[in-house]
Amino acid sequence: MGSIEVVLLLLVAATALAIVARRIGVPYPILLVLGGLGLGFTPGLPRLELEPDLVFLLFLPPILFAAGFFTSIRDFKANAQPIGLLAVGLVLVTTIAVAAVLRALVPAIPWPVAVAFGAIVSPPDAVAATAILQRLGVPRRVVTILEGESLVNDATALVAYRTAIAAALTGAFSPADAAVGFVAVGLGGVVVGVVVGRIVAWFIARVTDPVFAVVITFLAPAAAYIPAEELGVSGVLAAVAAGILLGQRAPRLMNSEVRLAGEAAWQVLLFLVNGAVFILIGLQLPIVLDGLADRSPAELAGLAVAVSAATIVVRILWVFPATYLPRRLSAAIRRRDPDLPVRSVFIISWAGMRGAVSLAAALALPHELAERDLLVFLTFCVILATLVGQGLTLPVLIRVLGIAPDGDDRHEEARVRQVAAEAAVYRIGELEREWPGHQELIDALRAQYLHRSRHLEVDGDEPRDEAELELLEHRIIRRAVIDAEREAVLRLLERGAVADDVVRRVQRDLDLEELRLEA
Repeated sequence: MGSIEVVLLLLVAATALAIVARRIGVPYPILLVLGGLGLGFTPGLPRLELEPDLVFLLFLPPILFAAGFFTSIRDFKANAQPIGLLAVGLVLVTTIAVAAVLRALVPAIPWPVAVAFGAIVSPPDAVAATAILQRLGVPRRVVTILEGESLVNDATALVAYRTAIAAALTGAFSPADAAVGFVAVGLGGVVVGVVVGRIVAWFIARVTDPVFAVVITFLAPAAAYIPAEELGVSGVLAAVAAGILLGQRAPRLMNSEVRLAGEAAWQVLLFLVNGAVFILIGLQLPIVLDGLADRSPAELAGLAVAVSAATIVVRILWVFPATYLPRRLSAAIRRRDPDLPVRSVFIISWAGMRGAVSLAAALALPHELAERDLLVFLTFCVILATLVGQGLTLPVLIRVLGIAPDGDDRHEEARVRQVAAEAAVYRIGELEREWPGHQELIDALRAQYLHRSRHLEVDGDEPRDEAELELLEHRIIRRAVIDAEREAVLRLLERGAVADDVVRRVQRDLDLEELRLEA
């Protein structure tokens, strides 16, 4: 069986497993990992080795770009402190703690190598967190914090990882240089992402064909990631920054057809990417085990349990004091950032699923590094323990703790639609004076859009008779009302008075209504 046939088989398997996961109510990344594991041990199938550069280039940029694109900047800023404590503080603490556990159990492993392993397993995965949490009924703030953490923590972990690898290979390490390099790499990645995002936005604004506009958005993640990596800065943050910038500009930058086509196309792309990533994770274990024949199963199991437990426990021990201690020490923080319920904090502490970033970093370890095969095996075990173990128990914990989604979205969306409707009514009053010959349509629009005219599509640029002229004028009037609604909603967004995801839902309805005018 050739490589192309294997890839097609994996896509078929990923689709089938995702359908089964939806039917049985299990987050699909979990079933894909287990399915990949089963395929990996299937006799007769060729071994498929996962190139880390391929993961970093083809898989991570689109995932992180899309996560940044759909991030609510208002919510991210409002939760910047807990996100920062998780994405930077917890990643570094986990790196050191896991390194210490590994070093205690396997003294032959040098400290820089142990620290590199700690950095590999320290960042929860953006794909895993989003794919699992979006199906669970949790408060929006919990989701915002976890998704915000996933946007930034990869950069923190990969900078620590590269610093440790350099120290392991050269034998030299300077804390001062490492700190300066950490800041420079992060800021450099953001700068590259912003520059690329502006360039992509310039192109999209001048491309009206939805196919080519969507293709440009497909290329944007790699366009941000590759230059950043070539310059020695964070490609991860570059992809995130480009996604955030384009996401904020999309409501005015793209027309309705491009937005709707792009949303559908990106849903398909992200499913294929996510499906390939998680099923490939499962396929790697048989390959990794081939290099560990000299260690007993009991020894490997003991090491796997120890490092997995350390990864999980450190997060729990960090999250609770990091949540409540700053609020106890600062009245300003208490006013600005009210306490989270203990139940929600526990969910945050338990939602530390690892995924593709950890596996790719492990596979990128230099072959001359001490105990490389063991580190890759332990990385897979941490992914399996957190993704499958914690991922499967999250829904149970949510039910046991009685956590329910808040109703903020519904009330906020109703308010946005009310503002849009008021703007439409005001614009209809203006249009009544501009188009006095269309009083019937004006009255119908004023009555909450109860009138839905049915016309044939007009062919050509000029109307052939009075009926077609009337159709064109009706479309102008209707489009003007929709534009007024959209402008009112975007003003709310730009003032920071409403969440991005709420605006996207309302804007999608307006886009669909605008496209129906051409039908």
